Amino acid sequence: MAARGMATAVAHPNVALVKYWGKQAGAGNRPATPSLSVTLSGIATTTRVEAAPADRLWLNGEEVQDAKVAGFLAELRTAFDIPGLAITTDNDFPTGAGLASSASGFAALTTAVDAAFGLGLGGTERSAWARRGSASAARSIFGGFVALVERDMEPIAETVASAEHWPLAVTVGVASRRMKSVGSTEGMERARATSPFYKAWTTSTHDDFAAALRAVRARDFDALAEVAEHSSMKLHALTLTSRPAIVYWAPATVAALHALAQLRRAGTGVFASIDAGPQVKAFSALDDADEVAEALANVPGIERVIRCGIGPGAVVTEAG
Repeated sequence: MAARGMATAVAHPNVALVKYWGKQAGAGNRPATPSLSVTLSGIATTTRVEAAPADRLWLNGEEVQDAKVAGFLAELRTAFDIPGLAITTDNDFPTGAGLASSASGFAALTTAVDAAFGLGLGGTERSAWARRGSASAARSIFGGFVALVERDMEPIAETVASAEHWPLAVTVGVASRRMKSVGSTEGMERARATSPFYKAWTTSTHDDFAAALRAVRARDFDALAEVAEHSSMKLHALTLTSRPAIVYWAPATVAALHALAQLRRAGTGVFASIDAGPQVKAFSALDDADEVAEALANVPGIERVIRCGIGPGAVVTEAG
């Protein structure tokens, strides 16, 4: 069907097994380090765009002003003839609280605009544009296990293994629904400028990335658990040693980590990953997901448990 100025797209957040925290100098939203993530099933952003006299944005039913969205659209319009847009976007999970809503949001927005106005972008091109809104959005364009690496001075996202290659369960313990007080972009810049450990982070992450990629390809759970938890803890070491310090965790975050460690000592294969927020993502085999979900649900302060798996990339659900 020919594009007529309206489309709806669905994209999923991703969880980085090897984190990135910090951007290169200059324009383009280029991460300072490689990263490796899984795109999640079970939670999603749905975004509808339609031609309008001027840009307006509704997020979860409320009209909002968003400087990042405005900047992204301005940059997109330097390359394409795109009219004003009415944008309606809804998340079925907590927004701005460490569950990568910006990743799924910009992936869905880019995909919807591409479909609505016939931009003709391939997956790699959509990913490159989505990255300009949120670097992690580059990964949410694709499904499965996704790497974001630099090639020829340009960050490129690509699927390195399908969801079917290793169908793990990802169980999310929601420790707080509140929006975080310090956004990721600000937090990254603060760490780069003030943390004494930032240089060590940027150099050691390359080794983490290589180790995690080997573990994914070999389906080596223990090896992936070691490097993924290490990467997660290093990210929060950066936030805690920034000036002023940024504490993204809630009390229930720490309690959930202890509960998962107890499960592991009892013989259950599980590991935790925490992005810039309080939510705990527990990775396990599918057969262990019920046990992991029960353990998280019993943690005092955990408000909700969300059952996810490894999911697909961004897709268009309606265009016309």
